[in-house]
Formats: sequence, C-alpha cells, structure tokens
Amino acid sequence: MIFTLFSILAIYMFSISLLIYGFFKVKNYQKKDLKPQTSFTIIVPFRNEEENLPILLESFSKLNYPQDLFEVILVDDNSNEKFQLSIVNYQLSIIDNIRVSNSPKKDAITTAMQHVKTDWVITTDADCLVPENWLLTFDNYIQESKVSMLAGAVAYECRNSFLDHFQQLDLTSLQGATIGSFGINKGFMCNGANFAYKKSLFENLNGFDGNDKIASGDDVFLLQKAIEKFPNEVQYLKAKEATVVTKPTENWKALFYQRVRWAAKTSSYKSRFGKLLGILVFFENLSFVIGFFFLLFGIWSYPIFVLFAFFKFLIDFALLSITNKFLANTRIKSLLLSSLLYPFFSSAVALYSLFGSYEWKDRRFGK
Repeated sequence: MIFTLFSILAIYMFSISLLIYGFFKVKNYQKKDLKPQTSFTIIVPFRNEEENLPILLESFSKLNYPQDLFEVILVDDNSNEKFQLSIVNYQLSIIDNIRVSNSPKKDAITTAMQHVKTDWVITTDADCLVPENWLLTFDNYIQESKVSMLAGAVAYECRNSFLDHFQQLDLTSLQGATIGSFGINKGFMCNGANFAYKKSLFENLNGFDGNDKIASGDDVFLLQKAIEKFPNEVQYLKAKEATVVTKPTENWKALFYQRVRWAAKTSSYKSRFGKLLGILVFFENLSFVIGFFFLLFGIWSYPIFVLFAFFKFLIDFALLSITNKFLANTRIKSLLLSSLLYPFFSSAVALYSLFGSYEWKDRRFGK
C-alpha cells in the first residue's frame, strides 16, 4: 500500500510539474496602444442578484472602451423580483431567459445569442467586477492574434476569514491548472466569468448541443468543443488588466455545493487530459486522507506520513505561488491549514458528486 500511494504521489508531482512548465509557456500579455476595433456584447445571466448587479453595471460604466463598440445584455433567469434598470452611459437591455434544457445558464446564453449583433460575445457573472481595461486588453489581443475564443483569469476579492482564504487557495490552484494546461496545448478548463468568443464560432459549434442535460459547464464544454474543432483558434489571455474579480461564497454549505456542481461535469469532459488529471488529483487527495488514517491507526510511522505530506505540499506550493503572484501578488493566507484540510474537502466533494444532488440559485440539481 505504501508503494501504491507513493507511486500516485510521484505521478501527481510529475503532472503538476508539467502544469508549472506550461504556466511559464503562456506569456504575460500587455495591451498596446492599438485603436479599439472589436465589437463586444457582454452577456450576464442572473437570478436574484439585486445587490450585486448594480455594482457590476457600475464597473461597466468605467470601462475604458468606446461606448459604440459594446453593449450589455442581462438575462433574467426567473428572479423573484424584476430587476429595475438604471440609466447608464452604454447600451443596456434586459431579457427573460427561455428555458429549454436542464441548464439555466446555457439557456440564458443561448437566449441572449438571438439578440447579439456584434462579432464577439464575452460572458461574466452578476457577482463580478471588471477592470477598466478589460475590453481594451481583449481587443488588443484579438487584433494581434488569429483567435476565435479567449479564456481569461478570475480572482477572488477576499475578506479576512479562513473560509475566504481557503477558497482563494482552491481557485488559485484551478487557475494555475487552467493556464498550465494551455501552455502545454492541453487546454480543457476555463471560467465563464471571463470568457470571450466569436458569435460565428458559437453557431458553428451548435452552441451547447450535447451538453444541455448537465446544469453547469456553459464554459468548459464549449471550450472543449472549440479546441476539438479549431485548436489553433482557442487561446488563454494571461493579462492582469483583463482579470475579473468575483466574490467567494458566504458559507461552507454553499462552497461545498458549488464545488460539487463543478466536479459533477468532469465525467462528461471531451478532453482526455482533463479527465485523467481530474482522476489523478482525486486519487492524490484520497491518498493523503488514507495516509492520515494510516498514521492514526499506527499503520504508517510519523516520518513516512510527514514525507508524503511534505512532497505534496512542495509541488502544490510551487504552482500556487506562481499563480497567486500573477492573480493577486499578495501572500496566500492560512496556507498550511488550508493545505491540510483541502484533501479531505476535495475527496468529499468528488465522492458526493458521483451520487448526490446540489443546490444552485435556490434550485436543486443532480441525481
């Protein structure tokens, strides 16, 4: 058993090392002084977001981008109360979601697509904030590269609580894996809070056809379909000025259900690399949990468990530190405690996602 667990650790360390290599292969992008040319439609699906939406809309009003080159479509997914639009200095409209599948968010984007007149769409979430050079950075990159789809970075705006620090660690690891996978030409993951693509590409891929039975995954499945058909036209925009900031969940239950929702779609990935990496990460975290109980019951000696934990912590820290420097450039807090708790949390999420249901926006999905 010791040999098996340490073999999993060795494969895991090799895989994370590959992602670290890939992270550095994706170069940081700095916007140029190019004249804006790209027309964007910003699509924001929402449900009961009366507190967050005004803040997001305010950040749109501060965008350093010509007002005639972008518009915003809000898609109301059956909110309890109708959101009242305020007067803004850009084109803004609100439409009702047309539900046809098991995925509210995919339906919302598909509904909005019927109203899109621009060449590009870019999606974000109602609880986000966008930086002032968001669209300008995307535009400059599009002008300089032959791309049809761009994934961007997402970071948390954290308060000083352990729950927030724990979520920051988790999201940082996901962002590091995302960027690293693009660097080794194995991109399989992105975040719909900062995701841009041509309307024509969406139509060529037949949108979300084939994945609409899964509640989540409006971003990941579309990305994997695009990479399968047009691998050279899908890239990652590694730019601080294009990084969207979002809120962490407010309690452990919400966090657990959110991660279950994310994990539930892994088995439906088209990306073989994404599936294998997901399985490997699960088994490595489970190995840590098993090793901990082996220590408790005296099957493992203390030095063996410490050695196992040390090597896992070392390779994880390497990926976390370079990613955090890009995303936030501030010290990761509660790192040791979060690292010890994470394997237990992650293993529970993965196992529960196989048979359990979850809540999302006051609705229940899953088994």
